[in-house]
Amino acid sequence: MSVKRVFIIHGWEGTPDSNWFPWLKAELEKKRFEVAIPQMPNADFPKMSEWILHMRKNIGKPDENTYLIGHSLGAAAILRYLESLPAGEKIGGAILVAGVAKSIGIEELENFFAKSFDYEKIKNTAKKIIAVNSDNDPYVPLAHGETLRDKLGAKLIIVPKGEHLNAGNGLFEFPLVYSEILKMAGGK
Repeated sequence: MSVKRVFIIHGWEGTPDSNWFPWLKAELEKKRFEVAIPQMPNADFPKMSEWILHMRKNIGKPDENTYLIGHSLGAAAILRYLESLPAGEKIGGAILVAGVAKSIGIEELENFFAKSFDYEKIKNTAKKIIAVNSDNDPYVPLAHGETLRDKLGAKLIIVPKGEHLNAGNGLFEFPLVYSEILKMAGGK
């Protein structure tokens, strides 16, 4: 049986030990997942090309036992990474938490949104995609999750009053994402 690998991609100004990432890593490792939370380069002034290169280096050869979980800009980075995969390469799935589907007007992040996502290509690179958004996120309106649902055929899970789904609103554990990745990966 192949090892199921999970990569958690933090967002803008993020670190591997922020938010619910360490908790999720520990819980998944108990289920024998291989989990990595790479520190993305230049997290305060992110460059899309650097992030994609860094993800490629960390992930290596993706396959159907590869799962990606991204928070905020990390979700957009996952979409850009999937877009960049050669034809025929596919991952098992992705969970996009507070995922950004287009510019949210923050200058430091604009290089990720200079062009629209190639949603058709992205759909063909992931067996399953789940968007998890809050109905009162101060940075990423719920419409972004709805766009991901509509354009990618993603399952949309709405967390009531979850704000940005991060430590800023007390989220240091995220059982919802844990149970969804287990279902997605067949890890019970």
